[in-house]
Amino acid sequence: MGRTVRQKVLVPPGHKHCRGCNEVKPHEAWHRKASAPDGLASRCKTCKAATAPAGHLRRKYGITEAERDEMVASQMGLCVICLKAPAVQVDHCHETGRVRGVLCFNCNSGLGLLRDDPDVVYRAADYLEGNAWKPTLVAPGVYQLPS
Repeated sequence: MGRTVRQKVLVPPGHKHCRGCNEVKPHEAWHRKASAPDGLASRCKTCKAATAPAGHLRRKYGITEAERDEMVASQMGLCVICLKAPAVQVDHCHETGRVRGVLCFNCNSGLGLLRDDPDVVYRAADYLEGNAWKPTLVAPGVYQLPS
């Protein structure tokens, strides 16, 4: 078996052929790519935008769009933390890379800002419930944390 050879496409100056949509488009329809021989990406901006979300999910989380959509459906389309906003952000453990679920932007950002640390989240919940977290001075420069 030999290699398949692509059909040569005649392209006018200032244009490029896109292998994604099989159209010839002007250079303005392409992203720049310094490492490419012609300085342009291999697919036009439209094709790149259409495939970018699926590629991102596959590279970063190892899941497909269908698997993400299945998780969102199992959560009835809502964020599993606030139960109000639509689930749009894939949440994962930064240590293991395991996908935990799909959250709203604010809840996903909040977990990240709290460094995915359950102890910090518990202290934040205590704080919100009015239980002030105050260390007790035991000796000069030595504090006892509340249990």
